Amino acid sequence: MDRLRGDAFWERCLEESPRTFHLAIFVPPYLDLILEGRKTAESRFSRLRIAPYGQVAAGDVLLLKRSGGPIAGICLIEHVWQFDLETTGLAPIRAEFAAALCATGDAFWQARTTARYATIMSLTHVRPIAPLPYSKRDRRGWVCLRTVLE
Repeated sequence: MDRLRGDAFWERCLEESPRTFHLAIFVPPYLDLILEGRKTAESRFSRLRIAPYGQVAAGDVLLLKRSGGPIAGICLIEHVWQFDLETTGLAPIRAEFAAALCATGDAFWQARTTARYATIMSLTHVRPIAPLPYSKRDRRGWVCLRTVLE
């Protein structure tokens, strides 16, 4: 909260009601693209039904952590789309979301051909924050931190 003082939106948002918090780990250049406002959606693909699939909702708060580094930003998840890729396939997802994901090259989509599940989230109210150390030792790229109570 100290890092958000003076930001009317975030002060109001976090006081209004309990929120579910998530921690997402980013490798370059994706975190910087989000913080610059160029990447307006985030995606997570997996072979198994793991977070964030089925565990994230519109209105949740996403903490943005640099891989091997601190939490560097915060944003609100505006919309969530979840796909079983055996039913949907990658082509319609690529057509609709590639630009927002900053994933217009073939390499990004080729690397996801073995995934079975996809979660796409539009992001809003992105705000960089002063670096906030967070010790995380496992390899998960997404952690559900659950609801923070009033």
